Amino acid sequence: MSNFRDFDRLFRLDDKVALVTGGSRGLGLHAATAFLRAGAAKVIITARKTGGPEGINQAVEKLNNITGIKGHAIGIPANVSSEAEIVRLVKAVEKEAGKLDILVANAGATWGSKFEDAPDHATSKILDVNVRGVFLLAQKFAPMLQASGTRRDPSRIIIVSSTAGKNVPHVGENGTIMYSVSKAAAHHLGRNLAIELGPSNITTNIVAPGFFPSKLASGLIEKLGGTSELEDANPRKRLGEPEDIAGVMVYLCSPAGSYINGVDIAVDGGMVLGAGRHSKL
Repeated sequence: MSNFRDFDRLFRLDDKVALVTGGSRGLGLHAATAFLRAGAAKVIITARKTGGPEGINQAVEKLNNITGIKGHAIGIPANVSSEAEIVRLVKAVEKEAGKLDILVANAGATWGSKFEDAPDHATSKILDVNVRGVFLLAQKFAPMLQASGTRRDPSRIIIVSSTAGKNVPHVGENGTIMYSVSKAAAHHLGRNLAIELGPSNITTNIVAPGFFPSKLASGLIEKLGGTSELEDANPRKRLGEPEDIAGVMVYLCSPAGSYINGVDIAVDGGMVLGAGRHSKL
């Protein structure tokens, strides 16, 4: 028989403090929900908007109404493409929680258009949010993460990227060239951070989702033939579901994932392995 240490807590996040950027909706909200359900003491979500149907306030209310959780959610508005805003966010997290164990860099920006129509302001926004902002988050929060991490139980950075960083998914009429480039950069940034911060008891991994039905993705899904067509093209014959994100996030951030570092995990049913493009030229 093998002797496992604390096997019953292998997928638990008890007493952990997590920060999820872009946590008010979609994949970020799935991650925040999973962390609370897994026992996290505090989950801090951030986004630019506080009010409205996609703002922080409504998400915090939903999270704190989850039945049976011991922890609670906190909302802090911030623009994570701005260095000054990230520095302010670090101070706010220190004040609210006193520590940080998990950083999920989930906030992202995209743009879809013909190659010749793509404006420079869109490129700047994409790179600022998806690459530069992720680097700044890791840099500014590294001292807090290092203070919480140990050799056996490191702190975690999770970069939410995309399978668009691993292939060439959309060109032509619905091209997302700079988005794809930014996600490829995010993958390599994660690998660099894994080596840079690993000795400081901080692991860094990349989660690369495929299509998950959401308000953000609905327009592109329709342009590519709709949900049914995309499901039929997928080896698993379905699109992503909230549980798919919850599972990989809890795994990577719990004791079960403490020795995983510098890995990118595609959460797409195997679609990224296909030979063809998603695009309709």
